[in-house]
Amino acid sequence: MSVEHPFAQYVRILGKGKTGSRSLSEAEAHHAMGMILRGEVEDVQLGAFLMLLRVKEESHEELAGFVKAVRDTIAAPTIAVDIDWASYAGKRRQLPWYLLSALALADSGLRVFMHGAAGHTAERIYSEYVLDAIGETPATNWQEVDDKLSQRNFAYLPLVRFSPMLQRMIDLRDQFGLRSPVHTLSRLLNPLAAPYSLQSIFHPAYAENHQQAAALLGQPHAAVFKGEAGEAERKPEATCKVKMVHNNELSESEWPKMLDGRQEKQESLNINDLVDAWRDDKLDQYGRLAIVGTIAITLQLRSPELDQQQCLARAEIIWQNRDRTRLNSR
Repeated sequence: MSVEHPFAQYVRILGKGKTGSRSLSEAEAHHAMGMILRGEVEDVQLGAFLMLLRVKEESHEELAGFVKAVRDTIAAPTIAVDIDWASYAGKRRQLPWYLLSALALADSGLRVFMHGAAGHTAERIYSEYVLDAIGETPATNWQEVDDKLSQRNFAYLPLVRFSPMLQRMIDLRDQFGLRSPVHTLSRLLNPLAAPYSLQSIFHPAYAENHQQAAALLGQPHAAVFKGEAGEAERKPEATCKVKMVHNNELSESEWPKMLDGRQEKQESLNINDLVDAWRDDKLDQYGRLAIVGTIAITLQLRSPELDQQQCLARAEIIWQNRDRTRLNSR
C-alpha cells in the first residue's frame, strides 16, 4: 500500500476546488515552507504548490508564515542597520534611479541594507549588476555586509548568498512562465531586522497584503507602494499611494503626481548615465524627481510627523549634499 507524502496535505488544501480549497493558516504556511527549505518536497509538489498559490493569491497569514520559515534558516549575525530595502523586480523602461536615492540616504548617515535577486526576467537590469558597474560592489557574505555598512553606510547582498533555496524557486520562473509567491515573500524578509522596511509592489492589489503581513511579522515601521516597474522608486508622473505600518498601526497616504504626462520607455539604459547624474547633475527632470520623491517617502517612513512638503524639502538637501566622488563607472 502506498503512503501519502507528508507535503501532499498542503497541495490538497490549496487545490481542492472552488468550494473545498482554502488558504493556509500561518502555522501551516510556516511548516510547509520549512519542508521546502529543508529539501523534503518533490519538485512536482513544489511546482504545484507555488502555482496554486499564484492563482489563488497568497494571504497575509501565508506570507507571514513563509517569511518566518525562511528567517529560521538565515544565519545572519547581529548587524546594526537603519533601512531594509528590498529590490527584486529589475528595471526595463527607466534607469534605476532608486539606487541613487539609497546611496544619497547612506551619505546622509543612514545605514541602508539592500537585498534582491537578479536575472529572473529577460530584458531587465537589476540592482546587483548596476551596483557592481558603478563601483558599489555587492557583498558575498555577512562579514562583507558588516564591513561595507561600516565603511560606506550601504551594502547589497544577493538573495542567493543567504537563501539559495529561495533563489532556486525564483529561477523557476522560466519554467512556469509566471512569477511565484517567492517574489512577494522575499520583499518581506528583512534579514537583519532593520526597524524601517521599504518595499514596492507592481500590482496595487498586493499592497494591502504586504502591509498586513509586515504588521503580523511585528515589523515596527514599513512602507509599501507601487513603484516604477515594481522597484521602490517613486513614479513622478503618477499619484502614489503609500501604505505604512507604525508600531502595529496601519495607515495610508497619497502623494500627488509630480510631473504631467507619461514618460516613454527609454530605448537603451546606459548605466554610465547614473554616474553622470550623481557626479555632475546630468539628469532630466524625471530622473531628479524620481530620486527626490523616493528619498521623501523614506524620510516620512522614518519621521511620520513630517508632512510631504517637509519631506521633499529635506530630500532635496540630502540629494544636494551627497558625496559626488562616491561613484565611478567601470
